[in-house]
Amino acid sequence: MRNLIDKIPFGLLAAIALIMALAPFVPEPHLWQKLKMLAEGTLVKPIDIFDIFWHSWAIILLVIKMGFMAADKSADQ
Repeated sequence: MRNLIDKIPFGLLAAIALIMALAPFVPEPHLWQKLKMLAEGTLVKPIDIFDIFWHSWAIILLVIKMGFMAADKSADQ
């Protein structure tokens, strides 16, 4: 898995994460809407649960890639 994540360019992954997090732009990003529902305890429909994962998968990959990059940097020192 690490090799696959290392092959994805950081800039491309960051752009995809930003677009996925903010889509759709109007009237309100789905990720924000679903996070509010999660905080309120109203995130119960399967489609809403799927939606929160769909709009956050790229952010999760970006965080993992940044963790790998930080680990590599600390190993070089």
